[in-house]
Amino acid sequence: MSSTTSSDPEHREPRAAHLLSGWEIRLVTLLSVIAGMVDLIGFMTLGNIFTAHITGNLVLISAAFLREVNPAQALAIPVFFIAVAATWLIARVSGRHGRTLVRLLSSVQFLLLACVFMASVATGASARPQSVIAGIIAMIAVCAMATQHALLRLAVPNAPSTAVMTGNVTNAILALLDALSSGKPLREATAERRVLRSLILLVGFLGGCVSAAIAVYAWADWAWLLPVALAAAAVVLR
Repeated sequence: MSSTTSSDPEHREPRAAHLLSGWEIRLVTLLSVIAGMVDLIGFMTLGNIFTAHITGNLVLISAAFLREVNPAQALAIPVFFIAVAATWLIARVSGRHGRTLVRLLSSVQFLLLACVFMASVATGASARPQSVIAGIIAMIAVCAMATQHALLRLAVPNAPSTAVMTGNVTNAILALLDALSSGKPLREATAERRVLRSLILLVGFLGGCVSAAIAVYAWADWAWLLPVALAAAAVVLR
């Protein structure tokens, strides 16, 4: 009787829906660092705009009843919607799936962040965060992060969010309690795996924020070089 090896892709054991491969874990960890960097640099240099998620911008718009708000904060929401739709269209037209789609959309994100970097340095946007040019640059950054969000949902649907840390904090706490409990876990998946995955993303996002804060303090607009470099690494990730 012939036997099949575990390296044969046609006969591998199916992976549980909630588990991620080593490559996927490296990808989402890298993207969480990028999200932290882009969110903080955008907030600090482009007029207090949250580029990695729209929740903060919704709050800021609601606060406009009490104080003046940057118009770009309101514009970020429809731009995010449009960018997600554009990413879906790119994926549909390309016909790619899985890793090949990740590489395509990662390349799109890299190009967008490279545009943000070059435009910020060329115009000194951080010195005029409320200017029109800063608002335009912020919208490009929003498009880059919308691409990242859509990338994961389209190409790695089992991956957790790399930008919305509230959900990851909740998952980490619940998973930690399940891991410490002697009874049956209240949630699916191995508790230890969920703790580790959530903590990795939290540390990645926080590390991205801290390193970006230092970079903004030291280099101002040149701080955008950090997420651009990591976005390039995401394109060639093996």
